[in-house]
Amino acid sequence: MSLESLFSLKGKTALVAGASRGIGLAIARELAAAGAHTVLASRSIDKLRAEAEALNAAGYSAEAAELDMASRASIQAVGEAWADKADILVNVAGRNVRKPMETYSREEYETILQTNIHSIFELTQLIGKGMRARGTGGKIINIGSLMSTHGVPYLSVYAISKAGLAGLTRVLAAEWGPSNIQVNCIAPGFIITDINRDMWQPPEMHAWLQATQSIPRAGTPEDIAGLAVFLAAPASNYVTGQCIASDGGWTTTARWPFEPAQ
Repeated sequence: MSLESLFSLKGKTALVAGASRGIGLAIARELAAAGAHTVLASRSIDKLRAEAEALNAAGYSAEAAELDMASRASIQAVGEAWADKADILVNVAGRNVRKPMETYSREEYETILQTNIHSIFELTQLIGKGMRARGTGGKIINIGSLMSTHGVPYLSVYAISKAGLAGLTRVLAAEWGPSNIQVNCIAPGFIITDINRDMWQPPEMHAWLQATQSIPRAGTPEDIAGLAVFLAAPASNYVTGQCIASDGGWTTTARWPFEPAQ
């Protein structure tokens, strides 16, 4: 297999749930550039249509689909519409509230879990069922978090959802592997997006990261998109059940002020 074919998505259809901005939009753009017909799905349908038009104008293939992860009817409609077409599903949609664990309201708790895990389960159930029925295999990519494997303060409910997503990834990889469906999870590190941009304004946040992380900077959505293309492409056909960190080394390395004598 040539290098080009290893990473080509020509002839494939990719559904990206949560594609209106940030990591989801960056992934959608790169999947389209790799040759997939890319369906950008989220609530922001006008923005998605504009993004799809821009991709089509650039010579790629894309369309928009309205998807509200808080609505079972919306999930059902999109899932049924693409169950017999989607070769690739990327679950990016998510939300977060950062606060001490004891101060979460029941509404906040239920909203985060509905968006980050319950809705993803339901959509994946529909798309995966279609993949298995067609018998042509598929790729499912879940966007987890550092909270899929580690703990950071003030993210308790978010951590429940992202750890659950990593667990779902492993179980589906085992369950659907015989159907040639690879299921993997990406655990992004500290990626600056519209959702967390304010949190990263204080210079001490960047100083902390620079002092501790081997790649001394925060990431961008584009830093995640290449890994998603790899996991969607034939190059990763023997990779499944993994939660792969793209985090500048935060989970595996540490820096200190010691320097050896010259």
